[in-house]
Amino acid sequence: MARRKASKPSTTADRVKSAREAAGLSTAQVARRLGVTTRTLASWENGRSAPRANRLFMLAGVLDVTPTWLIGGEGTVPPGGRHEIALLKGELKRLRSHHDEMGRLIERIESSLDTLAQKIDPDS
Repeated sequence: MARRKASKPSTTADRVKSAREAAGLSTAQVARRLGVTTRTLASWENGRSAPRANRLFMLAGVLDVTPTWLIGGEGTVPPGGRHEIALLKGELKRLRSHHDEMGRLIERIESSLDTLAQKIDPDS
């Protein structure tokens, strides 16, 4: 999967959260893998604290990014991930379903209008 060059995301906290979401992982899943509490991970993601070096390297491994990217935004950003693709495919499927439903509704309304028009003016 191709990765794109980073465009200097704002903070380490933002990059941690962005990488976790791109990986399709919950805070609980990442925290469990790192051996920290979800509260600790949340504080890293909201910028109240930062991971120590050893946890930062572990975090980079779990999130499939480089430590350099997590620290300073240099290098490659995390891939969109399978999770994001699955979400988009689900949204597309729902949109197609709504599109089909709208088509059927339009046909019913047109048919009803034709029926009403015939009742009002049988010569048309």
